[in-house]
Amino acid sequence: MDIGTRTGVAERGPDRRARYAAGKALRQIVPREALADFTPPANRNAAAIIAETERDRIQSLLPLRRKSMAESPHAFLRGAADVMAADLATQPAPGIRAQVCGDCHLMNFGAFISPEGHPLFDLNDFDETLPNVDVTIDLRRLATSVVVAALGADKSGQAARSMARSAIKAYRRTATELASLSPLQAWNTRVPLRDVVADLRNRVLHEAVHAAIASQSNEDDFADNFPRVAQDSSSDWRVEDKPPRLFHLDESVASQFDLNGLIAAAFANLPPPVASLLRRYRLCDIAFKAVGVGSVGTYCTIALFMSADDEPLFLQIKEAKRSVLDRFGVGAWPGAQGVRVVEGQRMMQAASDIFLGPMLDPASRREFYMRQLKTRRLGGLTEVLQNHDLLDYAKLCGRTLARAHARSADAVTLAGYMGKSEAFDDALASFAMRYARQNAEDYEAFCALHGATPALP
Repeated sequence: MDIGTRTGVAERGPDRRARYAAGKALRQIVPREALADFTPPANRNAAAIIAETERDRIQSLLPLRRKSMAESPHAFLRGAADVMAADLATQPAPGIRAQVCGDCHLMNFGAFISPEGHPLFDLNDFDETLPNVDVTIDLRRLATSVVVAALGADKSGQAARSMARSAIKAYRRTATELASLSPLQAWNTRVPLRDVVADLRNRVLHEAVHAAIASQSNEDDFADNFPRVAQDSSSDWRVEDKPPRLFHLDESVASQFDLNGLIAAAFANLPPPVASLLRRYRLCDIAFKAVGVGSVGTYCTIALFMSADDEPLFLQIKEAKRSVLDRFGVGAWPGAQGVRVVEGQRMMQAASDIFLGPMLDPASRREFYMRQLKTRRLGGLTEVLQNHDLLDYAKLCGRTLARAHARSADAVTLAGYMGKSEAFDDALASFAMRYARQNAEDYEAFCALHGATPALP
């Protein structure tokens, strides 16, 4: 009886030894050393790529987007995910595929509370996620982000390269450790925030992280939530405006959407138990929030819900556009973009938000997804960790990315390709140094085009 065929379960495949050998054999096709090079695509035009991605954004927010990107080379790198996707589409890759983040830089990792109430560290942004993409897409962008951030923190080129290499080494070692586990064990691996604290050597950082974790004991405390709320003249709860990034929509923008239809779509796509939970809250207000750097100008709203006892719940409703990796042929997604983001987050994140779900605006036909908004103190830990100890933070991100990739990639094949030496780490660190120089040139050209003053090196 062929049970596997009847149930759709895979038949028995090659064992660990064979898969490791298959990964090692990939070095003959794409040598690890080849990953060190960066050859710009023919007719490369970063300015034209950025202009194209601005075309269907909220035009009144483009000055804010450009100002944000001009703040530093790292801010520019964050906002120019489409440029790097176009560049990476032409670079050599071994073909070890996984669900990738697609915009894997240092600020797209962070701390959050799992549905069970456990503080975790994980990937945090999946707007560009895509399945069945080579893992080096994420690794190249992460390593470059480390170099650019280090140079921006006045580290030497040698130190910046060493940090990038350490981040990739942490990824390689973690992936190799996960290769020895069963698929279920690897899937259930998490990065508890308390373990992160235990590994930190900086006392100030210890205290900052402990304070953020302790603040979660009262997650409904208004002082710990961003955005803030207040009662208006009719005693209804409203989100407080904090321009230019948080404000209420004017009619010219609000009229483009059926906000009630969006909320109804959110309920329709939630599992019945979660929808039942959400019905215990009433919708009080919706405000617009310009988020991140790369997402500025896309449609993103914050919905304020209140319980019968005026306990707040913030849900973020964010537009889901076509992934930049799809746009430049790195991968493909034929379905709804909100579904792509939701499925990608559930695949890569160790413990996904229970409110996470896709939706479609019935008025504009734009695609969105919903998730719970993080509390301010815990959400700000990314900057705290990065600013106090960039090296340890970079290595933490490398370990976390390996855990995320191992949920969909074969960690054994990946370990076989990367090997036990530091050849893989060295190659990606060298690529990161080369691409950081390209990013610096693009940044200066961007600032010149928009009349901004580049940040001092």
